[in-house]
Amino acid sequence: MIIKKSLIYNKIIIKISGEVLKNNSGSNIDTFLIKNISQEIKELVNMGVKIGLVVGGGNFYRGLSLNKIGISIVNSHYVGMLSTIINGLIFCDILENMNVSTKLISNVSINNICNSYSHRDIIEFLEKKYVLIFVAGTGNPFFTTDSAACLRGIEINANIILKATKVDGVFSKDPIKYSDAIMYNHITYKDILKNKLEVMDLTAFTLAKEHRMVLRIFNIKKNGILKKIITGSQEGTLITE
Repeated sequence: MIIKKSLIYNKIIIKISGEVLKNNSGSNIDTFLIKNISQEIKELVNMGVKIGLVVGGGNFYRGLSLNKIGISIVNSHYVGMLSTIINGLIFCDILENMNVSTKLISNVSINNICNSYSHRDIIEFLEKKYVLIFVAGTGNPFFTTDSAACLRGIEINANIILKATKVDGVFSKDPIKYSDAIMYNHITYKDILKNKLEVMDLTAFTLAKEHRMVLRIFNIKKNGILKKIITGSQEGTLITE
């Protein structure tokens, strides 16, 4: 007898930074990882989960690094936004090849490539079971894709924001530098601020805190982790009010 696990979360935002997508061999993008993530997303869609995916672009360009070589800070941020669109297009193509319907949603208008952002449209697309891939951050310089993820999560009334990283969760200190670092299974916003733990940029974190958004930080490179999370497994670190 097969026991079907029930969903703990049925509407989610997955935030994946470009740095996570970078290949360890030095390549700009790890297509093997993207295919694995896409396969897991497909499984969630088949289970009835509504999904918004916010992608970063740090595997191609980072605004701050471009600014250091003389490019204006505003244009540096716009270059970073464009790099998120590259990652979004790759996710779209791979998911569509897996017969998963997608919509690429951009806050920077690019005709014939992306759908322009409209709150009414994204709610309709979710109801029609499209996976929404949000690119170009918030469409404004000086705001990270973490901020975009929190904003989209609030707008679609997501149950949770899942921040995919290369580490297992939130630690008391850098686990790479300190062998005695402790990982938290559950921590509050208040304790994160008190202990000055780096989870996401302060603007994004404050936005999520004010709207009582539930966050989970986890290692996306663990096989099957998305399904485990949405069916209640205690993976990574849960952050609540």
